[in-house]
Order: sequence, then C-alpha cells, then structure tokens
Amino acid sequence: LLHLQTSSPVRNYFLSDKVSSLELKPVLTVSPSWPSPGASVTLSCEVEPSSAGWRIYWYKAVPDLSHKSYRYELLPGGVAGTMKDSFIIDGQKHTAGFACRAGRGNPEDFTQYSEPKFVWSTDPHPAASLSVSPDREQHFTSESVTLNYGGNSAEWRVMKFSVTGHLIYLRICWAMTGSLCTINRTHSDKSVYWCESKSGEFSAAVNLTVHNEGLLLVSPVHPVTEGASVTLSCRLRGENKLSDVIFYHNDKLIQNDSRGELKISAVSQSDEGFYKCEHSGNVSPQSWMGVKVLPRPEHPSFPVLLVAGLGGLSGKILIILLILLSHCRYLKGP
Repeated sequence: LLHLQTSSPVRNYFLSDKVSSLELKPVLTVSPSWPSPGASVTLSCEVEPSSAGWRIYWYKAVPDLSHKSYRYELLPGGVAGTMKDSFIIDGQKHTAGFACRAGRGNPEDFTQYSEPKFVWSTDPHPAASLSVSPDREQHFTSESVTLNYGGNSAEWRVMKFSVTGHLIYLRICWAMTGSLCTINRTHSDKSVYWCESKSGEFSAAVNLTVHNEGLLLVSPVHPVTEGASVTLSCRLRGENKLSDVIFYHNDKLIQNDSRGELKISAVSQSDEGFYKCEHSGNVSPQSWMGVKVLPRPEHPSFPVLLVAGLGGLSGKILIILLILLSHCRYLKGP
C-alpha cells in the first residue's frame, strides 16, 4: 500500500500537538469518479465523530516518486478553507487526485489528511499516454497484459486502485522494461490503472478486469471516436472465435443471429453504454464502451455584404451558389 506523505503548506504537527485532532482522519468522497471531460466534480469531506466548528481545507495530490507517496497542495480557492463540507471543481479534464483535512480552534488544530481519492478521466489529450495490449477490458487469469505508458517525463510509476478500495503502487509488474509494464494476475480482480510522472502528470485511466473462468466480452479499453468503426466479440478460454453469440446494449438485446461479432460501422453517441454477450447460456460480465464525441462545426456565416449590392439575374445566381457552397461546407465539416 502507498505510504502517504503529510507535509503541509499550513504547518506540520508533532507529538507535542493536541492528539484529539490528530487522531481524526476525514473521509473524502468524489462524485462523479468518471466525469466527462470538462464536467464539474464535487468533493465531500466528512469528519467523524461529527462536530461543529470544523473548517475544511481542500488539496490536490501531486505524485512524489522519490518517496513513493503524494504531497498535498492547496487547491485554488481553498487556501482559507471553507465552513462547508463540499467543494466544487469546474471543468475537470484530466485524471487527478484530491485530499482534504479539517481544522478548528485558535490557534488552529488540524486532523490528519484523508486518504487520497481520484477522479479518472478518458480525456483524449491527457498529459501522459497509456495503452493496453491486448486492447480489451476483460481478461482471463494468467493472461499477460502489457501497459505502455509515456509522456514528457523520464520517470514513471504505474498505479492501481482496486475495487476493494486499496491504492497500490505496482513496484513489481512481473516484467518491466522501459515504459512497458506487464501484469499477470492469478485471481479474479477488478481495478483502475493509470500512470503518474515525476513532474506530476497523470495519464488517462483504464478499467481492467480479470476472471477465472466463463465468457468474456472483447471490447476496447479506451473510448471509440465518433464515426469510427468498432467490433465487439465474445471469447472462452482457449477459444478466440465463437459463433451464435447474443449481444446486449444496456441490458437490451441488439443482435441474436449466427454471427460471432457485433460490428458498428460508424459509432455514434447513442452507442455509448454497457455491453455484454451470451453464448450457449453463459453470459459475460458487462463492460462500458465510451464514445469520444467530436466537436460540432459552427454553421458558416453567410457573406451577406458580398451580395448586398448585386441585383438582377446574376445576383440571384450568385446567392444560390453561395447557399449551396455554404451547405456543402457544413455537411463536410471544416
């Protein structure tokens, strides 16, 4: 488990400080934990046993690779703390870690820092990259999965947050060469993986699940770009090709025939959601397939001034041509 550093820009505490506050450890929650890029994220900090008079301080967790821990930096707007137990961050685009702590009295006595909690992003332009090979979310036990990470920094570490709530620094990835980390699980597991750099960069995060037996859905780890094609399939251990596979989207049957694959030729936003497959009575776990929506081009402004002074038949023809040109540009995009 990750050892957390507790340096503070406000002040440090030693054994001589009041133990009553230092024995308390707030609990931080973040919502949503997988926001869309640019969405608002709400941090909530709870001190138990609850008591009035706490001022809450909000921090971002910055990777400290030299100590295999995090250092905490006060968030903008949270330097003086808040009397409210919630804090809203607008426009969150990247994977990030957060923490909180509480203080009261004069001089102010502080609690411990909360355990860091993370907001995971699938931002298409993260500060660092992370790819998975083979490119699928679900895997069988004893199958090797390689994480390839990188960015501007030369020093990286791979992080894992398990479904049990444990934050783990993968010091040993079974095999590690350069920016490649190979993991090989021998038991069922569901975790979020991401990479952190010495300079404080975070990669986008990915969900990876490992299962002992049964049926697995083959679906991409990262969101699919709108308009691109994607193929989902089903597999049993030792069998890569199956036929007569049933596919579900958000628990709704969408394909039931002899084909073993679900092909979407041009992905749209409506295709986003949970998918699972069924074969011979066995049903796979479901996986989320995200869709990266492209920005919509603005409708070109019509050059009114250009034709304002034109009259007669030639002016009307020019107006029609300009309308057609504008329409074609809108359909084709910039």
